[in-house]
Amino acid sequence: MNTKKFLLALGAVMLLSQPVWASRWDVNNDGDVTSADVTAIYDRLLAGDTSLPEINYDVNRDGSITSADITELYEVLLNGMPSTTTQYEVNGVTFVMVEVDGGTFTMGAIDGDPDANDNELPTHQVTLSSFAIGQTEVTQELWQAVMSNNPSNNVNGTNLPVEEVTWNDCQEFIAKLNEITGKNFRLPSEAEWEFAARGGNNGEDYLYAGSNVLADVAWYSENSDGSTHSVGTKAPNALGIYDMSGNVWEWCYDWLGTYSAEAQTNPEGAATGTERVLRGGSWYGKAKKCRIPQRHKGAPDFKDDDMGLRLAM
Repeated sequence: MNTKKFLLALGAVMLLSQPVWASRWDVNNDGDVTSADVTAIYDRLLAGDTSLPEINYDVNRDGSITSADITELYEVLLNGMPSTTTQYEVNGVTFVMVEVDGGTFTMGAIDGDPDANDNELPTHQVTLSSFAIGQTEVTQELWQAVMSNNPSNNVNGTNLPVEEVTWNDCQEFIAKLNEITGKNFRLPSEAEWEFAARGGNNGEDYLYAGSNVLADVAWYSENSDGSTHSVGTKAPNALGIYDMSGNVWEWCYDWLGTYSAEAQTNPEGAATGTERVLRGGSWYGKAKKCRIPQRHKGAPDFKDDDMGLRLAM
């Protein structure tokens, strides 16, 4: 281990602190994740003790205590906690929700985007509370488990995203899902959707959800062969969420409205309207339609074979 580099790094994060999402990173069990946890591992390595009765010292869970554990913890202090997930089951079908820590971001088209549309402007600051969002789009298997039907056009696999669903259909599906589970699932707000697609507090300024190379993260017109594909088969974004670019457009809760330059907290879109928002692009769309800030719209009773949904709660 390079002691000088370690001490410099430790100094850089000495004032940083993150909430505990899992005991895995709270090495010294003091109820917080700080540079003190890095120090605890470092002191143990200096003492030459790499035995493992205390599992917390083995941060990366590779069966030994090494400088790699310091590296992982240091990354957590710099970049924030990795996403945590919760799995749910409905009539034998499982699905996963990803926790998204609240934060503030710039919503709308990024500077220099040649495909920016007027309805993606002006950019504005949005602050969101924490929420959870589906790791994948709702699958045909899950829809069938809840609704006892499958409205989709492409039915060549249960792990395909459900499509041919209206916004109104989605509300009926969610109401039944909540009745079965006792939870409060819903559609994401447009702002929540964009924040999650950008990777939340861990994100970077990518044009698409997880990359500037669309083919790495999305099924779209150039690689889809004219149909949807099984969810989660492309690379995820920084939060471990799949297909937020491409595959199917995803209904959001909001009525479509114009953006304001004013900063907002937990916005819910226009108060009234005639069309609901869809986000993310689809297997049918060109690359510019799969950009994170791209906004699409549809009447609540409109459906197509490239329109689906992703849950929030």
